[in-house]
Amino acid sequence: MSLPRPDEFKPPPECPVFEPSWEEFRDPYAFINKIRPIAEKTGICKVRPPPDWQPPFACDVDKLHFVPRIQRLNELEAQTRVKLNFLDQIAKFWDLQGCTLKIPHVERKILDLYKLNKLVADEGGFDIVCQDRRWTKIAVQMGFSPGKAVGSHLRGHYERILYPYNLFQSGANLLCVQKTDQPAEDKDSSEPKLQEQIQRPPAPTPDASPSARRAKRMKIEVGPAELHFSAQSSTLVDLVVCLVCGSGGDEDRLLLCDGCDDSYHTFCLIPPLHDVPKGDWRCPKCLAQECSKPHEAFGFEQAHRDYSLRAFGQMADAFKSDYFNMPVHMVPMELVEKEFWRLVGAIEEDVTVEYGADIASKEFGSGFPIPNGKFKVSPADEKYLKCGWNLNNLAMMNPSVLTHVTADICGMTLPWLYVGMCFSSFCWHIEDHWSYSINYLHWGEPKTWYGAPGFAAEQLEKVMKKLAPELFDSQPDLLHQLVTIMNPNTLMAHGVPIYRTNQCAGEFVITFPRAYHSGFNQGFNFAEAVNFCTVDWMPLGRQCVDHYRLLHRYNVFSHDEMVCNMATKAGTLNVVLASAVHKDMALMIKEEQELRDKVKKMGVVNCKEAKYDNLQDDERQCATCRTTCYLSAITCPCSPGVLVCLYHINNLCSCPVSNYVLNYRYTMDDLFPMMNAVKQRAELYDEWAFRVTATLEARLEKKKGLPVFRSLLAESESRLFPDNDLLRRLRLVTQDAEKCASVAQQLLNGKKQTRYRCGSGRSRSQLTVEELSSFVRQLYNLCCSLPQAPQLKELLNRIEDFQQHSEKVLAEESPSVAEIQSLLDVSFDFDVDLPELPLLRERLEQARWLEAVQEASSQPATLTLEAMRRLIDQGVGLAPHQSVEKAMARLQEQLTLSEHWEDKASSLLQARPPHSIETLSAAAEKASVIPAHLPNCLLLKDTIRKAQEWLQEAEELQVSGCVMTADSLSDMVLRGQAIQVQLEPLERLESLLANAQEWKESAAATFLLKDSSLTLLEVLCPSFEVGTLSTSKRKAKKGKEYPKNNKKKPARLNSLREVEKALSESTDSTSAMATLEELRVREMETFFNLRAANESKLLPTADCMDLKVCFCQKAPMGAMLQCELCRDAFHSVCVRDPSDSFETQPWLCPHCQRSEKPPLSKVFSLLTSLRSVGVRLPEGDALNYLVDRTLNWQQRAQQILTDCHLPELEERPETPPTLTHWVSGCDNTHTNTQAPCLTPEWNRTSHAQTVFYTEQRCIPLQGQNSLCIQTYDGSTSTRDTMTPSERKAKRRLERGGLPDAEPRGRDKKHSHKRQKVNKKKPQRRPASTSSSPRSDFSQSDDSDEEMAVCPAESCLLPEGDEVDWVQCDGRCNQWFHQVCVGVTPEMAEKEDYVCVSCTLNDRQIRK
Repeated sequence: MSLPRPDEFKPPPECPVFEPSWEEFRDPYAFINKIRPIAEKTGICKVRPPPDWQPPFACDVDKLHFVPRIQRLNELEAQTRVKLNFLDQIAKFWDLQGCTLKIPHVERKILDLYKLNKLVADEGGFDIVCQDRRWTKIAVQMGFSPGKAVGSHLRGHYERILYPYNLFQSGANLLCVQKTDQPAEDKDSSEPKLQEQIQRPPAPTPDASPSARRAKRMKIEVGPAELHFSAQSSTLVDLVVCLVCGSGGDEDRLLLCDGCDDSYHTFCLIPPLHDVPKGDWRCPKCLAQECSKPHEAFGFEQAHRDYSLRAFGQMADAFKSDYFNMPVHMVPMELVEKEFWRLVGAIEEDVTVEYGADIASKEFGSGFPIPNGKFKVSPADEKYLKCGWNLNNLAMMNPSVLTHVTADICGMTLPWLYVGMCFSSFCWHIEDHWSYSINYLHWGEPKTWYGAPGFAAEQLEKVMKKLAPELFDSQPDLLHQLVTIMNPNTLMAHGVPIYRTNQCAGEFVITFPRAYHSGFNQGFNFAEAVNFCTVDWMPLGRQCVDHYRLLHRYNVFSHDEMVCNMATKAGTLNVVLASAVHKDMALMIKEEQELRDKVKKMGVVNCKEAKYDNLQDDERQCATCRTTCYLSAITCPCSPGVLVCLYHINNLCSCPVSNYVLNYRYTMDDLFPMMNAVKQRAELYDEWAFRVTATLEARLEKKKGLPVFRSLLAESESRLFPDNDLLRRLRLVTQDAEKCASVAQQLLNGKKQTRYRCGSGRSRSQLTVEELSSFVRQLYNLCCSLPQAPQLKELLNRIEDFQQHSEKVLAEESPSVAEIQSLLDVSFDFDVDLPELPLLRERLEQARWLEAVQEASSQPATLTLEAMRRLIDQGVGLAPHQSVEKAMARLQEQLTLSEHWEDKASSLLQARPPHSIETLSAAAEKASVIPAHLPNCLLLKDTIRKAQEWLQEAEELQVSGCVMTADSLSDMVLRGQAIQVQLEPLERLESLLANAQEWKESAAATFLLKDSSLTLLEVLCPSFEVGTLSTSKRKAKKGKEYPKNNKKKPARLNSLREVEKALSESTDSTSAMATLEELRVREMETFFNLRAANESKLLPTADCMDLKVCFCQKAPMGAMLQCELCRDAFHSVCVRDPSDSFETQPWLCPHCQRSEKPPLSKVFSLLTSLRSVGVRLPEGDALNYLVDRTLNWQQRAQQILTDCHLPELEERPETPPTLTHWVSGCDNTHTNTQAPCLTPEWNRTSHAQTVFYTEQRCIPLQGQNSLCIQTYDGSTSTRDTMTPSERKAKRRLERGGLPDAEPRGRDKKHSHKRQKVNKKKPQRRPASTSSSPRSDFSQSDDSDEEMAVCPAESCLLPEGDEVDWVQCDGRCNQWFHQVCVGVTPEMAEKEDYVCVSCTLNDRQIRK
């Protein structure tokens, strides 16, 4: 979109547009009076009738003929006309000098000679400008760009064209001065020389006229004309001499004036001429005479053609279509408007249009239908004949005072017609006698109007006189000639209020008294206008007559005559008009009385009555001021037909004043009764009007209350006073006062009407503070006094105090929340829209946020990154403020720094390999200055603290030289590994821990069975949970539940922990050995009890089927195995795989088979490697104790063997065990054997109850070595097959070393696991056989066999050559028949036998 040019026309604001309803439209005067307070502020207004109001066009188009006026657009504008007049004078000056003016071009533009001449004159003249070198300044002021040598060109043009004219104007060319040289021309000038620019004009043609001359003044070149000389003799030539120098020489340079025949040398003239002019030449004297003649008054010329309405329309449409090169209806109104004002201001464009203006409707017929007119009105349109808006009726309706003007005034009381074309215009003017005017556009294209309000009339006149003084000097009443226009933008730039409107067909435009208006037509149209005057106009009408007197302008009608005519009809006047007439007549009589007294004092004694009613207006005009005389005039017998008004008595003639005659229409005695008659008619109204006026104009404490206004209104209604301005004003003031009182009361009561809450919280009915202040001022400016005004004033004062306090608080950098909240609480009392409230709410949010930031900053321990982000997010939503921005900047900076250090701390802690403690400490020290809660930085500090504590602990351990326990080492390593710091001792400790773990793994591989669930410490320590196992087994048996289903092991785990803890907390090996020794004692006691319990349950019972044995908790049946250690019985199918081979080692149940039994040498190597580890392990202490027990047992065994003189034990070949089979009801098929049984007691039972047998015999507890170590390297067991004497020695050894025996037990869960393992790989012990009974060293070997008695309770008294005996290996050492106690010879040879009595006695002893 292109920007408008600086000189492009900018449309003024629009004037009011009214659209009355039918009710309002019915009475035009009432409607105009109603809109007058609004419309008179803009001078003009537009009225759109109701849509159905469409009067027919009554003018006969074919018969209407008129001669239009010719309008040259660039002559209409005042400033442009001044320039054209100046150019005319310049052209005339050079024309009289015998040359033709050609206006030069500068920078491709026509040079504005008027502006150049004015600027040079303002700078002090040509000489001053040249002296001070101001030509560049002149060029810039004329709109040329500096730096292009335009100033020198302007100087040349001024010197050649304007300088001689200015010399002529000043009269310098009439003086005899010394001849001066003509300045040399610039050789590089692009303009033609003076001789080329100023040439002789052509011979004038007979039809030349001023208008033709003006039209041709812009031509570039004119052909030369011959110079005519009369033939003269040489003697006459010698008589011609120069009037300047008095010489007759240089005849070829001697000029003869074509006006007076005086002679001048070309070089004697000022300025001198270089060449003889080729045309007619005038001397300076004749030139002065010609140019001093007065100018013709400017006016529109009449066209030479008579147009019909149709022909004019065709011409107008063709012009507009050709000019804009488009159909007339497609040309935008804005384009026409801008083009019009461009043309009126362009001197180089000469566009001429024609305007059919001021066509009398009386002669050609009105556009509205009239009664008895030539236009036949249809019945539907008859309503328009008497319609008030019919302009033929409007001016002469009763409300119009013009009805009292006797003559028909064309244009005022009779409408005028206007036929326009594109660009045809009506210039700035006000209506005659400052009356109203109304214009109706019947049809055609719009008419554009511009108007200024009546109060700005003098201002507009002043501006136009200032901008075009030359025009007003020659025509003081120029604005009354309707021939001058001025751009509205120019007037508005000088402070004149201008308004515009586009009047379309079917619309009225009303102008108000003394409102200047002008405009132009957008195209072909037809309009009609008339004047009218209302009662309110009468004071202005008298003021206008006085104004006309000053301008010497004629009156259209006599104002005094109109007033007197109304006074003679006082009885018929309405009271309002009578009152207005009375006031006007009082002024008229007062003025007339003063003037008559004045002329009488001057000596006028002759008086006579004159019937001026019967004279035409032009016959009774004042010869001086052209005022139409009515009440009186002065005449002189010397000048018949000449009269003057009483103001200009001195201008009548030179006769003595005593000769003057005072002509009067009424005597003063006649005027007063007329005024009194009007007064009586208006007296009631005047008295009421006086009281109303006094009430309305009362000030301060004299103001009346609202009841007084209501009473005056009621009086006007009761007396039927007409609706005039005063009554309307009273009604309006009363209505305003009532509304104000109601609103004021609501404001005071805090009532809110129709509150629609908007987003801002303001209701639509709330007043702003400015509105409230204006409302309070309005209350005090009201003509009545309201009691609510002081109260509202006090409320306004409180609000202003609130605003001042709010302003102060808002100006503070950081106001407190409490202070802002208190202000907001105070604002709740004001039912006013306070602009500070949104700001206060914003500041309250800001203050709360700032306090939150301050509170968070004051507690760095709780200021987390999330809190800072949340505060920043909250701050982003706040309104911008310096304090908020500062706090946001600080918070953002702190957040950025905190995030940086958090990320850095996290990266430092997660670095691999870890950083040194020095690096971390330096970073932590820098991060510690940040006042915020930074988890990573705190973690970094905590890590550094832990690292420092760990290093201190490691240093203390190193300094103390103590051997670390495995737990403390593991704990230190784990803590060191958890610390994300590079710890130098950690690697060494990790190596120690790795060595300890490697040793434990090696020991576990040595001792632990495959797939064993036991720990190494459980295996190496004495068994401490045997009792728990037995109890569990008993409970399981009692509950008839399978043992492996009981999976509880808290007691074992807790006990193991306690053992491990005790070993770990022991300060030296002695305390650890004491702990282990205590466990050993508990183990022995537990195994003794377990064996006795298991043996006791195997005693014969009434029904063996009630016995529950083995893991399956079923009765003994079939092949059975008895554990060598715990003496419990197990079904062979439950604990042994059929594929397993029998071994010679004693059989241990899965509960008792806890570990492998490595060679002692291998154990010694483990101990050696343990010492190199350098760490105290609970397993190491247990292994040391186990080795000590083993070595101790070995020493005692060797000692006993040595004491008994027995040979060293040697390895013997293993033989498969002999299985013993016994089934009830079967004969014994074995040689030298009887049916064996577990115990002699079983033999005494009924054979029918015995349904099981043992595959292997048990040995006594004393004979079982519970150690996990083989005492001989390479041997399979310490229980190899022995001779009876060896067994006896061994038995003694075991009895002597009973405290060292260690029964072992296992919990149910582990036995269950071992059971599975044993099923896969059962271990069997080899057994040796012997047919001879064992001997007892305590008895004599020579005892007689016959004297021996079997002590069995149920001895079978065997018979035969050989009876096998077996000796009790218990305390009694008695001999029993093998068959009586259920022992086979093989069992007697390889196993010990303890009778039932010894077994029971031993149990009693233990208890």
